[in-house]
Order: sequence, then structure tokens, then C-alpha cells
Amino acid sequence: MEQRGTVAVLGATGYIGGRLVAALLARGWRVRAVGRNPEKLRCRPFASHPNVELAQADALDQSMLTEALRGCRAAYYLVHSMYPGVKNFEERDKRAALIMRDAARDAGLERIIYLGGLGDPDKSLSDHLKSRMEVGEILSGGPVPLTWLRAAMIIGSGSASFEILRYLVDRLPLMITPAWVKSLCQPIAVTNVLEYLVGCLEQPATSGRTLDIGGPDIVSYRELFDIYARAAGLRRRIIIPVPVLTPKLSSYWIQMVTPVPSSLSRPLAEGLRNKVVCQENSIRELVPTRLLTAEEAITRALNRTVRHEVETCWSDAGLQRVPEWIDCGDAPYAGGTVLESAHTLTLDATAPQVWNIIVRLGGDEGWLYGDWLWRIRGLADKLIDGPGLRRGRRHPHELRVGDALDYWRVLVVEENRRLRLLAEMKVPGEALLQFDVEEEGPGRTKLTLRARFLPRGLWGIVYWYALAPVHAPLFRGMLTSLARKIGGKILSGPSTPPKEASICRIS
Repeated sequence: MEQRGTVAVLGATGYIGGRLVAALLARGWRVRAVGRNPEKLRCRPFASHPNVELAQADALDQSMLTEALRGCRAAYYLVHSMYPGVKNFEERDKRAALIMRDAARDAGLERIIYLGGLGDPDKSLSDHLKSRMEVGEILSGGPVPLTWLRAAMIIGSGSASFEILRYLVDRLPLMITPAWVKSLCQPIAVTNVLEYLVGCLEQPATSGRTLDIGGPDIVSYRELFDIYARAAGLRRRIIIPVPVLTPKLSSYWIQMVTPVPSSLSRPLAEGLRNKVVCQENSIRELVPTRLLTAEEAITRALNRTVRHEVETCWSDAGLQRVPEWIDCGDAPYAGGTVLESAHTLTLDATAPQVWNIIVRLGGDEGWLYGDWLWRIRGLADKLIDGPGLRRGRRHPHELRVGDALDYWRVLVVEENRRLRLLAEMKVPGEALLQFDVEEEGPGRTKLTLRARFLPRGLWGIVYWYALAPVHAPLFRGMLTSLARKIGGKILSGPSTPPKEASICRIS
């Protein structure tokens, strides 16, 4: 297929961005995938495609962003700050939009394509929808023409909206809801969103326009719950609207029942009071495509979830934070003592056999030993506004850098050698879990599990030592259970290995 020029995708490791890159490549475009974390970019399936360039840039760094955009015909702006650990996402999004507007001008872009949210600007919008509107207005105020697509609820395997819908209907046969259950929305399948995004790039008449995109159905959330139940083969849910329950209050039980954290569930829940329906449908003539009904979109998303064909997930987005102390041994550099609980064993198995079990940890498979302890910790984490265990994992036996794994985040994946996880649970400090695999000879492999913790203040130290009596039997039990699962004979251990040497060099 003839090359059609280079287009940048900002937010290429996010839910929409990761899928959009693949869609653009399939249509013959050369893509520059832009993200903050190069490791996350390199681990994406599209990274090895001959027509992909990987570029690191921070949306809040204008010179870095301008350089990443230089040489591109157009750019997709899929940047959002509404993720865990970020306060005042509205202000960050405003700053990023201003920087993008100027960077696009300086880089000589012909177009910007932005995906925002639906909503009537004359009505009282939620903070989330107001922020999405403000970003669009800032981008449209620059010299580079903007195509602004506005969507309501996006239905697709792995989307935050779909996961909230799925968990609520799957788990709650009876729901007491606020009045927002009667609000109207116009959901759209992620497949159609991608078709519109690519189609706008290829249709010059969309340049400089604001276009509403939605599916063929306008439904209330109550009706959407019924559609999901029917598609999933469940009984119709009993839903009782209670006017005194506000969207803010409902966000708390959404956060408890679903895997979506409060940083997402609260802004989304507050936006449920707003009617989000297309005010015009000119996109349907400009970019013709067959729109999936809400039931078709839900059925497709369910099928892909069951088959573990979730290309991207809502939890992919966000800053990949790597604490400096992780590779720096002990603590003068880290700012305190790095505490460690390490255990090792040698077994009669190959490194690939051991690795095959390690990369399946978490999610439905559990953690090999003491699953009830992991579940209790997950419940406690949910109660204090952490992610808990319900995020699970994107795929049952594939891991890549940036993946969520229960209440961990994958930092390092070195096949048959090392898996490193950073805790995203609520803890008074920073915690790391690391599996090291070392083949010592034919059919002889050493496996080391290290839990490392940099406490934050006195409570961090108290937390670590309060759990110390649990760590040793839990981690040793995990190692021996892994050996049994493989069917390999334990040749030595479990025992305590020497503390891992520092590999950090400080001048």
C-alpha cells in the first residue's frame, strides 16, 4: 500500500491511542507514536511495525513536544490527566492544551484531531465534561485547524465506561441509584470511534469542524443496564432510583464494586447527570460507516473480554513512575532504609518452565499461595480508596511494561529472567515485588523472590514490621507452590539469599 505521510498519535499507550495506531497502520499511514515512557511504547504490539516511529515527549514540555511533532502532517491529541495520583486534572489538561496549541504551530502541523466529550455547553456540566470542552476550545483557538470529535460513553472491551457497566450489572441484581439512571446518553462502539478518527484524517472537509459522534441508540442508563443484562444472559436487574443519592455519593459504591479507581469513577459519575446526546449528525455523511447498536457493541465487548482479546485497557493510561531507589541498593541515596524480604530456591526445571508460571500470576489465577490473604489486602485497599484486586490483568498469560496486575504495575519484563512489579496499593511508602530467574545448568533453575520497601515516616516502618511475620511464610509458600505447579523437584531452599547488590552509581 502506498505511504500516505506521517501522523503523530499523542497518548499512543492509552486506551484509544493504542488501538488507533494499529488502525492507521492498516490504512497505509506512517505513524509516530508519542508517549512519556519509552519502555511502555517499546512493549506495545505496534512497536516493531516498519511504519512506526517511537517518540518520547511530555505534553507539559513544549520544546520536547514540538520536536516530537516535527515532520508530521497531522496529530491526534488523546491526552488526559484524569488518572490516579493526579490532583487538579482540569488545570493540567488546560496547561497541556495550551502547550499543544503552540507546539503544533511551531512544528508546522496541517491539522489537529481531538477526541473530547459530549455535552451541552449551555447546561451545568460536570468538571470532567467542562474540562474536555475547555481543551477543545483552547486547541481550536490556535492557527492549526482542529477537528474536534465529541463522544459520549465509549463501549469496548477494556474501556472504563464498559468496565463500570459490566461490574455493576454482573454483581448487583438490585441497585439503588440516584436520579441519573434516567439520564439520556448516546453510547458509541469503540470500533466506530476508531473509524471516525481515521476517516476524519482522510476527509479534508472535516478540517476546522466540531462533530458529534454517537451510535444509533439514544437510551437512558436504566435501559443500558437492561441491554447489558440481556446481552450477558442475566436476569433483568431491579433498579430503584432514589433522589437523595447524588452522583458524588454513587461514585463511592461504583469505586467499591468496580475496578475503576475514584480518580476516574467520581468525575465520570458526576457527569452522569448530564444529558449526552449528539446535537448534530453531519459526521455520518462525511465519514459513512455502519454504526453498531448498543447491544451489538456490548455483545462484541463481552465476547472479546471472554476470549482475552483486549488490545488496550483503561488502566494502560497514566504516568509510569519509576522510583529512583529501585536500582540503587540501600538508602542514603534513597532517603531512608530500604527494607527487604527475600527468598530463593533451586528446582529441577528450565527457566522457561518457571517463567511460564510467573507471568500468569494475579487475576483469575491468583498468587499461588495464601490467596485469602491477598484478597483481604485487596479489600482493605479498596476501603481506603486504592485499586484493590479487581483490576485483574489485561491478558491471562501475557505481560508488558505498563500493564496493571491487580494492585501492582509492571515495570520490567525480561523474558525468562526478571519480572518487576511496583505497588499501586495504598501503603505508607513505596513497595516493589521482583522475581529473578537464573538457569544454573541444564534443567536446574534458581528462582528468587524479593519484596522491597522504602517506608515513609514512622508509620511506614510500623507497617513493614507489622507484616513481617506474614511475609516469610507467604513468600516461601509461593515459591514451593510454584515448584509443585511445575512438577519440578526442589533441589535446595527456600532460603534467604544475600541482599541484592547495588547497581546505581552516584557521582
